[in-house]
Amino acid sequence: MDAVIVLLGGDGIGPDVTKAARQVMQSVADSYGHRFSFKEELMGGAAIDATGDPLPAATIASCEASDAVLLGAVGGPRWSDPNAAVRPEQGLLRLRSLLGVYANIRPVKIYSELAGASPLRPEILEGVDLLVVRELTGGIYFGEKTRSETSASDVCTYHSHEIERIVRVAARLAAGRRKKLCSVDKANVLETSRLWREVTDRLMAAEFADIELETLLVDAAAMHLLSRPASFDVIVTENMFGDILTDEASMLAGSMGMLPSASLGDSARGLYEPIHGSAPDIADRGIANPCAAIASAALLLRHSLGLEQEATAIESAIESAINAGARTADIVATGEDPISTDEMTDAVIRGLH
Repeated sequence: MDAVIVLLGGDGIGPDVTKAARQVMQSVADSYGHRFSFKEELMGGAAIDATGDPLPAATIASCEASDAVLLGAVGGPRWSDPNAAVRPEQGLLRLRSLLGVYANIRPVKIYSELAGASPLRPEILEGVDLLVVRELTGGIYFGEKTRSETSASDVCTYHSHEIERIVRVAARLAAGRRKKLCSVDKANVLETSRLWREVTDRLMAAEFADIELETLLVDAAAMHLLSRPASFDVIVTENMFGDILTDEASMLAGSMGMLPSASLGDSARGLYEPIHGSAPDIADRGIANPCAAIASAALLLRHSLGLEQEATAIESAIESAINAGARTADIVATGEDPISTDEMTDAVIRGLH
């Protein structure tokens, strides 16, 4: 297979982890007879510094001509003023809209060897294997905004078709897993959530009657993610709730450095990124955990390129590296010596072979 993959290193540790993902994908291409062309472009704060725009025209053109996009991270203290006219996060929102990706899929799987890295007791983590499906292009992040000296507003809007398409994505994923779907809303307070619940109930009854549907208020869902995480299979929710819940769920795995994400739409081209941020405190030190970015590359091969065997090989290689004792600083046990980003990447590549 020939494929063009755009790499957006972004800021902080982003360039380091996308470099690691590229090395692993190149190793896969060499082993399986594929030809991947990698094109690196500016994004986020680095793009602001170079061009004044967090998503420059050249980056847009490359992304539109690609088969898939892998992003590292954006943002950092240099661009953290929330009142600034231009911010790195604006580029990310525009990129999602540009690519038409509306479904953010975040798998959370627990490696038994890393159970001690989580703040939760090991018995609570046993059997945890869940997906969070977050609606990505609607809701309060994209609504009309106003600001004066004494007041501010952010409008949250959802339409039925936006809810239907994200619930269908989640239900189809649940159909291939344990056939359990949990829809999260705040229907006791918010009109958007009342619409969300009505549309979800109607759609599931009409199209996915064989899927067990559970509905939780977002505050209850946040509690149950910590008290009974193994009971969840697929969770679907709106943009802001999904943003918060997925960061909470990352603590089940012990570190954000282990968890990938895929942002998908109606076309094969998707946007893939680790769920961690730019981690400016460890940038340029060569100690970031590349596993989330590498696992995001596996999702890229699976969802955008249709390479299931190769994707599974990467995921198995990550697990092999962990089983062999490879640990970066974020997942190392007390008294153990962590390895570098490059050393973890090498350990995963060895696992491929």
